[in-house]
Amino acid sequence: MHFVPLRSGRVECQIVGHDEAAPTIVFLHEGLGSIAMWRDFPARIAAAVGCNALVYSRFGHGNSDSLLSPHRPDFMHEEALTVLPELLDRTAVTSPILLGHSTGASIALIHAGGANRPVAGVIAMAPHVMVEDLTLSGIAEAQGAYRTTAMRSKLAKHHPDPDSVFESWTSIWLDPAFRDWNIEAYVARISCPILAIQGVDDEYGTMAHLDRIAASVRDTELLKLAACGHSPHRDQPEAVQAAILRFIARVR
Repeated sequence: MHFVPLRSGRVECQIVGHDEAAPTIVFLHEGLGSIAMWRDFPARIAAAVGCNALVYSRFGHGNSDSLLSPHRPDFMHEEALTVLPELLDRTAVTSPILLGHSTGASIALIHAGGANRPVAGVIAMAPHVMVEDLTLSGIAEAQGAYRTTAMRSKLAKHHPDPDSVFESWTSIWLDPAFRDWNIEAYVARISCPILAIQGVDDEYGTMAHLDRIAASVRDTELLKLAACGHSPHRDQPEAVQAAILRFIARVR
């Protein structure tokens, strides 16, 4: 684990593998996530496919520096088109495979469609391409759970300031100014292969996200998993790993 200095501050990074001839998988975490919350998933995937892995915590998450200002409706665009390119340059990662979960999946899609940089492939788990009522109701329910359950104490294991992380996540999604957020124009410009994965029981999104991605990008593989919620890599680890391994073997 080490810190990479960027213009807006330091982000904590974990680099797995140092094979200059192998591609690098960049792991992009969910809205409440961090390096630690991935657990051993990045190292396990990297070892299974013989790739390097770059894992980082976004500003305001984990041990990275705090956000300089509250999230705006374009915060995922800022991450995808400004922060991520700078991090890739600092770590000398070219033509990565982007693997994102939830918010991280949306960031991966925006980067692949709008950064004008080479991307070998995108693996999008539970991606958001627009705002759904189901997402907003799920986040509103999470607000209640944060006050009444052990959710806060669990987040505190991974973030020095869990209240700030949670407030940043809920406030922007529930802001009326965010209601028209939509990244389908970026998805339509993606030229690399996509593997899109979602659980049938996802409490934050329907299969409309996967279907819209597939309608825009011809080279899209969909994996729709039964008995699976918003975290496919935790709910269905074997099926997810098998699909990721097949996809990476193809895009390499």
